[in-house]
Amino acid sequence: MKERMNYVKAAPEVYKAMLGVHQQLEQSGLDKRLLDLVYLRASQISRCAFCIDMHWKDLRALGVPEQDLYMLNAWHEWPAFTARERAALQWTESVTLLTEGFVPDTVYDAARAEFSEAELARLTMAVAAINGWNRLSVAFRRTAGAYKPASATAHVSA
Repeated sequence: MKERMNYVKAAPEVYKAMLGVHQQLEQSGLDKRLLDLVYLRASQISRCAFCIDMHWKDLRALGVPEQDLYMLNAWHEWPAFTARERAALQWTESVTLLTEGFVPDTVYDAARAEFSEAELARLTMAVAAINGWNRLSVAFRRTAGAYKPASATAHVSA
């Protein structure tokens, strides 16, 4: 598939602003593994190859077992995910798939049981941010495969 255009070059000021949101989320106090699981799951739902490649590699660089990543599509049935991760993944799916019943109270209640108000607000912003990145990459067919995580050399080869 051929990349349609380079949105980074076309709108560098907006790209910079989006990076700023991402940087704030990285410093928000939410666990890096949790954030990357959320980013990867939302990217799977949106079928964003570029972001799937990126966050899969980032999670591997963090030392997340390969089998946990294979099972992310079936997280409901995979016991390796914590209750907090499960609540975040369920929240991610509901917020990403708004057209499928919106965000039910049961999903909100499960998320609030695991996250403070501030954490849930940050988590929701993380889901909104990755959905924005997904839409940019899918719309303009950003080429996947070349991403290398910063910490890859310390943990695994990408």
